Amino acid sequence: MATIIAIANQKGGVGKTTTAVNLASSLTESKMRPNVLLIDLDPQGNATTGIGVDKHTLEYGVVDLLLGEASIAEVILDLDKAGLRLIGANGELTGAEVLLAQEPRGIFTLKEALAPIRGNFDYIILDCAPSLNMLTLNSLAAATDIIIPVQCEYYALEGISALMDTISSVKETANPDLNIMGVLRTMYDGRNTLAVQVSENLEAHFGEKMFEAMVPRNVRLAEAPSYGVPITVYDGKSKGAIAYIELAREVIARSKKR
Repeated sequence: MATIIAIANQKGGVGKTTTAVNLASSLTESKMRPNVLLIDLDPQGNATTGIGVDKHTLEYGVVDLLLGEASIAEVILDLDKAGLRLIGANGELTGAEVLLAQEPRGIFTLKEALAPIRGNFDYIILDCAPSLNMLTLNSLAAATDIIIPVQCEYYALEGISALMDTISSVKETANPDLNIMGVLRTMYDGRNTLAVQVSENLEAHFGEKMFEAMVPRNVRLAEAPSYGVPITVYDGKSKGAIAYIELAREVIARSKKR
């Protein structure tokens, strides 16, 4: 059965989509060569475009799956260049939130939709929107694990505090087995005193939940989405690529321990 990982943080601009795309790609390049599915659950559709798919020309996307207007087989795209599969998203996904909220079991829609294919994939990566909405709640209800990307800046801990409250609520009401796989430091600059201090605070609070991999500020990493490819394809020797390859190794190791 697939390990379903939600990449989530209620604070925007912390590298959720960058992490979702590049973790998914790096996992496919690991020695175990797992089958990986990336699902874009953000109406902005950045994960979709960042992996090389035109979100404006999607025939079927995650919105069609959630609303029961297309089968799981119809919405999955094969991405040969990236070596994985995608269920894409665009602005149409915004309308799904209201409809899902009206359903008695709306929070379980994604979980139930993925049930038939969980045995077909080793990892399913969910790119969540930067807010607590019905789509994010669907992701947390469906996930086995959550990875929390955090930028080491002044308001980082405040954002995590709100997310931890949300996780506790989801565990109590919808998904008691949801596991925090780890906290990932993103856009990290070890020359910045504040970044180092925030990193130390995170380590003191989360301990072994912290990933050893730290994603640095990296120009090549920032450029890759504009070419529609993950960093391992764009520049596999860059510091950003090395960081995500190391993250993939840690994710595989932590998955095996569960």
